[in-house]
Amino acid sequence: EALEGYAALKKAVAMQPTDVQAEVKASNLRGRGGAGFPTGIKWSLIPMGPDAGQKYLVCNADEMEPGTFKDRMLMEELPHQLVEAMVLAAYAIGATKGYIFLRGEYILAGQRLNAAIEQAKAAGYIGDNLLDTGFNFELNVHLGAGRYICGEETALINCLEGRRANPRTKPPFPQQAGAWGKPTIVNNVETLMNIPAILLRGADWFKDLSQGKSPDAGTKMYGISGKAKITGLWELPIGTTGRELLYTHGGGMADGYELSCWLPGGASTDFLMPEHLDLAMDYDTIMKAGSRMGTALIMVVDDKQNIISVVRNLEQFFARESCGWCTPCRDGLPWTVKILESIEAGEGQEGDIQTLQQLTRFLGPGKTFCAHAPGAMEPLQSALKFFPAEFAKGIKL
Repeated sequence: EALEGYAALKKAVAMQPTDVQAEVKASNLRGRGGAGFPTGIKWSLIPMGPDAGQKYLVCNADEMEPGTFKDRMLMEELPHQLVEAMVLAAYAIGATKGYIFLRGEYILAGQRLNAAIEQAKAAGYIGDNLLDTGFNFELNVHLGAGRYICGEETALINCLEGRRANPRTKPPFPQQAGAWGKPTIVNNVETLMNIPAILLRGADWFKDLSQGKSPDAGTKMYGISGKAKITGLWELPIGTTGRELLYTHGGGMADGYELSCWLPGGASTDFLMPEHLDLAMDYDTIMKAGSRMGTALIMVVDDKQNIISVVRNLEQFFARESCGWCTPCRDGLPWTVKILESIEAGEGQEGDIQTLQQLTRFLGPGKTFCAHAPGAMEPLQSALKFFPAEFAKGIKL
């Protein structure tokens, strides 16, 4: 409270819920979980009015993307900011029940969030008739089942309900039929934690934070893992370049290492090359370069790493984490790993590279039930494009 905590909530409950939605929509806040979908537009798709019935708000805190650790830090260090954001979002969409769906291994984050919820209840920010507004909101932390697929919003909802974490057919989208068949909004931790400041200071203030570096609004949690001199997290204007992130904030590559390539936002994004470092790190710019910004925590690959080993390691993860719901993903990912293991060992067969190229198409967008396999194919397809000679070396003549 001394740092303006819950001040935005006090301001918002004096507004109409639709006006809160409008302010978030005007801010151009895009989802920070990886997809970049406009938050205000997502909220506007949920039914409003006295006949809308029970609605749910779910925070996706199942942060299992390899190389990504921003939400963990935010929840451990600023749990009350997420709690306030959940109450604000719930008020805006008319949800009376909320869940923070937390990765099961995030024990400390869970402890701090539960403590913050109890403190917020005691202060009257959560519960029945909160702040004497007549609005009721119940908030709970739900530990996830420890599967990567739980980060997909409909698989997350199934898991929340006690079902197997398989994705659902869309439509209907969660905004119409989500948790327990009721309208549901699912937002990422970082996305939600922008909401209090937007409501407190306004949409124009939030848009100015990008400092003209991008058409996108606000700041972004950026991060680095790999052989950089400094690894970690930085909150920077959205649109900051990869070069500034790596060489100004990260201090450059560690002594004795050169940059070979980099993943811009977690394991399920396409590799980019050193010449791409001067691109603005925002959703549209990185997509035009042939990748996705994803979570914006870059993974640097150095010149001493075998790119085949790097890709094989990533594909092993995705194969293990497949829910097995659809055949291309269930069978195609282990097949991909088997071929990469042969190439890595120098035992690749003639036609293996062509088979891998086919798999990137057979497991691509629109060919599987959800985006798990297409995401898994992104590092592979880009490695095949940028490092053909490395793959060729693994073919047994």
